[in-house]
Amino acid sequence: MISFDFLIDLLLGVLTVSLALGFIRLKRGPDVPNRTVAFDLITLHAVGMVALIAIRHQAPMLLDIALVAAVLGFLGTMLLARYLEESDEK
Repeated sequence: MISFDFLIDLLLGVLTVSLALGFIRLKRGPDVPNRTVAFDLITLHAVGMVALIAIRHQAPMLLDIALVAAVLGFLGTMLLARYLEESDEK
C-alpha cells in the first residue's frame, strides 16, 4: 500500500523536475511571450510545491504564503502581458 506521504513526495519530485524544465524554457525561450508563459508556469509550480509542503508538514500557515505567491504571480503575468500588448502597438 502506497502511503499518502510517499505520494506527496512523489508529486514534489515531479513538480521539481517540471520546475527545472520551466527554468530552462525561461532561459532559452525564443521570444518574450514564451518566457512569460514559462514565468507563469514557474509561479504555478512554486505555489503547488508550497501547498504540498504545507500538507506534508501539516503547516496551514504555509498556505498563506502559497496564496500570496499565486496572487503575485498572476499580477506579474498580467503586467508582462500588458507590457507586451503595448509594445506591439507602437
